[in-house]
Amino acid sequence: MAPPSGVTREKIGTVDDFPVPRNLIQEESLRGWIAALPGVVGELVDRWSIDEVGDAFQPGGKSAWVAPVRIGAGFDLVLKVGWRHTEAADEAAGLTEWDGEGTVRLRDSVELDETVALLIERCVPGTSLAIMAEPEQDVVIAGLLGRLWREPQLGHPFRPLQLMCDQWADGFEGKLAAGRVHLDPGLARAGIELFRSLPATAERNVLLCTDLHAGNVVAAEREPWLVIDPKPYVGDPTYDALQHMLNCDDRLRSDPRALALRMAGLLGLDPERLLLWLFARCVQESPDWPGLADVARRIAPK
Repeated sequence: MAPPSGVTREKIGTVDDFPVPRNLIQEESLRGWIAALPGVVGELVDRWSIDEVGDAFQPGGKSAWVAPVRIGAGFDLVLKVGWRHTEAADEAAGLTEWDGEGTVRLRDSVELDETVALLIERCVPGTSLAIMAEPEQDVVIAGLLGRLWREPQLGHPFRPLQLMCDQWADGFEGKLAAGRVHLDPGLARAGIELFRSLPATAERNVLLCTDLHAGNVVAAEREPWLVIDPKPYVGDPTYDALQHMLNCDDRLRSDPRALALRMAGLLGLDPERLLLWLFARCVQESPDWPGLADVARRIAPK
């Protein structure tokens, strides 16, 4: 496997010769953190004895700088340098728990002030599952989720799904008060109340990915497809089908019930519960994703 093209540890320099991915450079609120990246990457290069740093992957994400790296002759890895934020707080712990079972393997991690850095398995060719037709994506996503769902060990660090749902519901209610919700008030209240209550009625609670969609699944040599960028919580497995469904925009808008029935069948889930979750999540997302308001109206419980 050829090493990544890029710079050696001695050439990690200033922002001027330190390319930042297109999506990340657009994040105005992270300008200070981005400006400090060369120094942070240089510190990580020394810490992990990295011999070569490749070009950052483009267009990249909105809160992390990610690039292939080489350590010695036999280790072809990826360095992920992320801005510390609540949603992704337990990524390293999740990858440790899964230990490569359907996900990329974690080699090491460190927290530095506003930064969380991961040294992880590199997936080659690294092609995104998004290139596949959506019905094929459904099967791959379902297969991966079935492997990720497990009861975490006693004393685990993972937060409950209830916490995330309550925080997002609070955010929605602030937008509702500000007049940013374009739904019937009764429907909006029903959806967000359901979003708060569903986590507590789960028949089982497992380790969740919460952000699994085709863009976070890549082709690899060790396995055909591996998950990257998980955002672990513990809770109702039915919730975990939602992000993929929300990313299937055409099918979601044309026939949301059919999409929910298909994913419920592939995952062995209760289709009615999945529809309730989908309705609640569409309500919660509707202020910033207006097309979901119509989906919520169409699948609202009678």
